[in-house]
Amino acid sequence: MKKTLFVAAAIIIGGLLIGALDMVHPFGNPGAAPMDNYYLENSLKELSTENIVTSIVFDYRGFDTLGEAAVLFTALCSITVLFREGRKK
Repeated sequence: MKKTLFVAAAIIIGGLLIGALDMVHPFGNPGAAPMDNYYLENSLKELSTENIVTSIVFDYRGFDTLGEAAVLFTALCSITVLFREGRKK
């Protein structure tokens, strides 16, 4: 019974994964999504940087980047607390 349930779950998850990968736009095709075209057309006019990747990461998605940095900082602090040596009395 458990083996059958495991196989059924593996088939369902595999099907979902293949379906999700089918929706990803091809590598090197920047015009596949509407937001890609917006970034390519307007980043040089709206922002002061010539590098499109930098403008997306720091200007358009700045709050996401700040949130990711906060998560990484919290993880670093947590690992530091976990692995510090205890005080000897």
